[in-house]
Amino acid sequence: MYNREVLSVRDITQTAIFTALTAVGAFISIPIGPVPITLQSFFVLMSGLILGSRKAMFSQITYLLLGLVGFPIFSGFSGGLQHILKPSFGFLMGYVAAAFAVGKLTEGKPLNSKNLSLALLIATIIIYAFGLPYMYYILNIMLSNNFSIYKILQLGMLSFIPGDTLKAVTVVFLGKRLSVYQKSR
Repeated sequence: MYNREVLSVRDITQTAIFTALTAVGAFISIPIGPVPITLQSFFVLMSGLILGSRKAMFSQITYLLLGLVGFPIFSGFSGGLQHILKPSFGFLMGYVAAAFAVGKLTEGKPLNSKNLSLALLIATIIIYAFGLPYMYYILNIMLSNNFSIYKILQLGMLSFIPGDTLKAVTVVFLGKRLSVYQKSR
């Protein structure tokens, strides 16, 4: 057979809390184009830091699945399968991998500025690595637009760099303060 870890009530509760926080982050939204500015990525990064890789990944998978089955937890108080066809859906898929990456890259390591910054940089790159090609596909292939790669970068990344930097700096600051809880992951 195989060794399978069982999720405890505490694990499930922590996972649910970060699922809910990610949803709350979606409700704090500034629509600026095909991808709105939200606080979702802040909670995605925090989930990896606080929960560790496995629980953080589950929290984001749960968030994604709840939204896809119709709960209005995506940006703009919306939900449903139609979100698969939205240009921003690739970023939501990237949240799963990014949360896992932050957790994996910080597990068992001191939560200092260097380790946290590296983990958050990699996680942010992962989000963009999922989101930008998906946005390109939806906008250019599915919707028959003719956006250049630069235009996709402009719509899906360049305008978000200042906000992403601020969120990452905040997570580093909080992560260093929360390092006393690191062993509870």
